[in-house]
Amino acid sequence: MQLGLIGYYSDFVVYPLVIAVLAVAGLLEAGEESAPGWIGTVLACLGLWTLTEYLLHRFVLHHIPYIKDLHDRHHVEERSSVGTPTWLSLGVHALVAFVPVWVVSDFATASAVSCGLMLGYLWYISVHHMIHHWHPTHPSYLYTLKRRHAVHHHIDESVNFGVTSALWDRVFGTARL
Repeated sequence: MQLGLIGYYSDFVVYPLVIAVLAVAGLLEAGEESAPGWIGTVLACLGLWTLTEYLLHRFVLHHIPYIKDLHDRHHVEERSSVGTPTWLSLGVHALVAFVPVWVVSDFATASAVSCGLMLGYLWYISVHHMIHHWHPTHPSYLYTLKRRHAVHHHIDESVNFGVTSALWDRVFGTARL
């Protein structure tokens, strides 16, 4: 969706705040003994985000009507403030991850899962913003990601779906340099 500047940049303020509140509340709920397990869950879900990012980009952004149209627009207008509103991404996250995990487990686990996935999402939107708006130096990590993403945008949109990592593109045979 076309967002205003406040809407576009609100993720960079709201997500860190939500993650911090959930982390404090989740760690307090987990207690000192369970803190290492809580942190392990966060890290596992941070890793899970990379697969989620790949699957969403490959199968949702490129195949679901309306969403595909918005994403196609992003391919053409790379620097415009097209994105997902914060209220929508947080709402989907709550309905798909936080609430179901809380229902079948407990608040501490739901907060850990959510913190991991939201940290991954925050990293994704940050990297995606940087590769479209910054000019990273060669041969930095960011430069490599920008180059891979440019191939996806301008040469072959059926490759390089991972924005923050090439791991899943390699696993699923969609990597191209």
